[in-house]
Amino acid sequence: MKPLAGQRIIDLTQNVAGPYCTQVLADLGAEVVKIERPGAGDDTRHWAPNIGEAMSPTYATFNRGKRSLAIDLDHPDGQALLVQLLQPDDVFVHSLKPGSAEQRGLGYEALALGRPGLIYCAISAYGTSGPRAAFPGYDPLIQAYAGIMSVNGHDGLPPARVGVSMVDIGTGLWSALGIVSAISQRKDSGHGCRIDTSLLESGVAWMTNPIANYSATGKLPRRMGSATAMLMPYEVFECTNGHVFIGCGNDRLFRKLLRGLEHDDLAKDTRFATNAERVKHRDLVHDTLEAVTRTMEVATVIDRLEAQGVPVSPVHDLSQVMQDAQIEAVDMARPLHWDGGQSEPLNAIGTPIRFDGEREFSDHLSARVGADSQALLRVCGVSDARIAQLVQSGAVQI
Repeated sequence: MKPLAGQRIIDLTQNVAGPYCTQVLADLGAEVVKIERPGAGDDTRHWAPNIGEAMSPTYATFNRGKRSLAIDLDHPDGQALLVQLLQPDDVFVHSLKPGSAEQRGLGYEALALGRPGLIYCAISAYGTSGPRAAFPGYDPLIQAYAGIMSVNGHDGLPPARVGVSMVDIGTGLWSALGIVSAISQRKDSGHGCRIDTSLLESGVAWMTNPIANYSATGKLPRRMGSATAMLMPYEVFECTNGHVFIGCGNDRLFRKLLRGLEHDDLAKDTRFATNAERVKHRDLVHDTLEAVTRTMEVATVIDRLEAQGVPVSPVHDLSQVMQDAQIEAVDMARPLHWDGGQSEPLNAIGTPIRFDGEREFSDHLSARVGADSQALLRVCGVSDARIAQLVQSGAVQI
């Protein structure tokens, strides 16, 4: 089942947020044409480590399922060519700074003229209005600006970036959701629309719960490492050979935790009896429980608590993640090959959706900037003579 089969996406995005959006759409069956700058291509092609000519793991994992068309959008012929290639029911996605698309004749109003079914998605850093609309931004900048860093890390230490690109990937997901919704709506109305998403809006959305708590109490949240302010225990504990995360969402689970650790006597202590009291005496609860887990191996704690039905997990590193039987069972990682690439395939992570038990995974990857230019232009009716002229002028790379 490929829900977006037959839908073409014209992709003018780079880095992570936009490419993740269009990679998800490719997994759902869309044909994604990635527009790259002649020569350098997407900036992420050159991020470390290098695993092939103009190829990095970041580029490979966020751009599989796409074909590369190299057009110089600063060249008048390149701009005209892209407008010529755009079909009435295409989806057009870009991550140019607000105003940059319009300067090139690629704004929504210009492209939607004569194309009422066009779906146009603009991804920006800070949004399309306000004093910072024209500013550039990356994932960690927005983690700082939206307050994410203020709640991440450990108390008494500097603010810390969340170690994954959660703002970028979240923005990509919101963009993909907006596009899929617009495609669905277009089937009834025949009309497309403009969609705007931004890293800032995604960053603020991630802060929904801390903002709600702050609004209710007027108290700024503090950095708590792996813990959460609402529950206790709900954090990492040390063992003899690693760490475990234990999550008790209610008093019943906490009593089971004590039973699993063979310390039922603590249930009689009023400081341990309810979640409200445990939160109030957080340090005491943590130190008391960790004094027990520190005497056990990770596997022992896991076995004892799982036998009681207590939510618990080892803290895996990536080597353990990639060898884990459960992660293998859900079939998220697939090998990704490309012409001219390394001899060993790269593990690429699939879109976490299944249809009728099957996960769609688009694994085509253009190893070279503009590798698909000539074939794509021919399919769109551009003659070989015209392609030669465009190459000669520098507007296109093949």
